[in-house]
Amino acid sequence: MRIDLHAHSDVSDGTRPPAEVVRRAKAAGLDVLALTDHDTVAGWGAAAAALPSGLTLAPGVELSCEQDGESLHMLGYLFDPDEPVLAAELARIRDGRVDRARLMVDRLRELGVDVTWDGVRSLARGEAVGRPHIARAMVEAGAVRTVDAAFTKEWIASGGRAHAGRYAPDPVRAVRLVRAAGGACVLAHPRARRRGHLVPDEVIERLAAAGLTGVEVDHPDHAPDDRARLAALADRLGLVRTGSSDDHGEPTGDRLGAETTAPAAYAALRAAATGAVPVTGGA
Repeated sequence: MRIDLHAHSDVSDGTRPPAEVVRRAKAAGLDVLALTDHDTVAGWGAAAAALPSGLTLAPGVELSCEQDGESLHMLGYLFDPDEPVLAAELARIRDGRVDRARLMVDRLRELGVDVTWDGVRSLARGEAVGRPHIARAMVEAGAVRTVDAAFTKEWIASGGRAHAGRYAPDPVRAVRLVRAAGGACVLAHPRARRRGHLVPDEVIERLAAAGLTGVEVDHPDHAPDDRARLAALADRLGLVRTGSSDDHGEPTGDRLGAETTAPAAYAALRAAATGAVPVTGGA
């Protein structure tokens, strides 16, 4: 089986609609795909309705958290989306994203960048408005040549001239909320250094003690040495090791299936979750 447990649609900051994401997953030879849009489950229905025969959808989400002032992301799988406490937390995170995005647009305009809130909102077709949408608007306005060029101290990177903070839960709280909703929780791309993600071992240990199920070891932004260290740490802590493409469509080169999860690891995640079940097309 070929299993990819981290992908985004245009419901958050991907560029492909959920139905197209699952069709592309099938074309890429995947057997299982997790749709993990940022802080929203709004794409689950459309993805499930469009599933090609034989492709399994594992419903998920990527929660935007913060640890000691640094961004940290958690992947939740197979939880009950109607569990009220988790649903309210996801709504609070999304609301914080909107407030931050509005403020960042205002700051960019003060810096002479011709972006508008309506323009950014039109790029964010779903509920979750994020910095990638602002970066794309900056490219369209001619302020930067690429999306990556917007994520600098000059512009919207953390500490940048137009950057603004937002609400994000502590990752231990996120783990406990996902578990309370019957789901399994995996730490996303903890060593994606190019993107500013560097989660210390002691934080991973604390998350494991709080109920973390796994850690994303194989990721396109992880160097070989980091993968080896994460794998050893996961084994020591009894955590499931996953692999995922973290595909966002065009910005990441439509890389569904670029990294995959072992069937035994996927089975362990399924065994740890009781809030929702995977859906298979044509079943």
